[in-house]
Amino acid sequence: MVTRYHVTRPARVPARSCREEVIGFICIDCPGQPLDIENKNPVYTDKVLRGVERRISGLGWSLLITHWNGEAGQDLSRIAAMPGKVDGILISIGSFPARLLEWMATRVPVTVIAGDPAEREVDVVAADNRSGSAAIVTHLVEDHGKRRIYHVDGPPGMPDPAQRRSGLLQVLRDHPAVRLAGTTHGSNYAESGLAAGRRILAECRGELPDAVVAANDQMAIGVLRSLTAAGIRIPEQVAVAGFDDISPGSRCEPPLTTVHQPMRMLGERACDRLLERIATPGLPPRVELLPTELVLRESCGCPPGTLIRRPIERENPAPLD
Repeated sequence: MVTRYHVTRPARVPARSCREEVIGFICIDCPGQPLDIENKNPVYTDKVLRGVERRISGLGWSLLITHWNGEAGQDLSRIAAMPGKVDGILISIGSFPARLLEWMATRVPVTVIAGDPAEREVDVVAADNRSGSAAIVTHLVEDHGKRRIYHVDGPPGMPDPAQRRSGLLQVLRDHPAVRLAGTTHGSNYAESGLAAGRRILAECRGELPDAVVAANDQMAIGVLRSLTAAGIRIPEQVAVAGFDDISPGSRCEPPLTTVHQPMRMLGERACDRLLERIATPGLPPRVELLPTELVLRESCGCPPGTLIRRPIERENPAPLD
């Protein structure tokens, strides 16, 4: 489905006939269940889009939005046609065919939101996922004494989960007494978190992990619900932590410890970079990592009523040129 949003042009901004004054936005959908938290309330995409709209609202530019689900055999005609209709393209959230990305970048400026920090062919704006993940696992290990960590990973091949996995594994390497009690991949949706919780109970009957770290909040919420339904006390028996800081996590019982990533700022900074490249096509590709924040609540073992927000020192405090 393609949806076009138009922002009314302020009278003070003259039209530029050499441009379409349209930005394309390709939203990458993860396979998931139709009645899941993220589908009912698309927090991530909504906040990123709000950041983009905030940047273009004063320019009177439009957004042309389409979706990519990553499935083999998907009709690519609309996506392939987009470079001829827009001045630049934003791609969110990162997992996109390399050849198609390269092809688009030869035709219009492209910025990838939540892309691979190792990317050097196009601009990338992402949260500092690795540092955020390392910070939350370090908190579980050093502040709560957790020693058996179960990891609910995201879909293989997606940049954000890969960086979060890397941060977790680095903490394990730095703490030899801590071990990975198990791992499973989810779809980034709460339903796969529920399934992961059931898998944990089946795999770890003799010795439950003392902490579960999920690659995002949706899956962490699913794990929390699954374990609670089985009579497991959170966090007394098993601590649970997520990543993203979506609002449903704060309303869980107990409230979810997580890492805040600046979703709206991702949209703003990606749009800024795209507009810069539209104005100056010869700019070199750049990777920008935005800071994250540790959000401590009860699910990790902190006392009831805890709400502590703690800035996380960035692994790459400046853009990577």
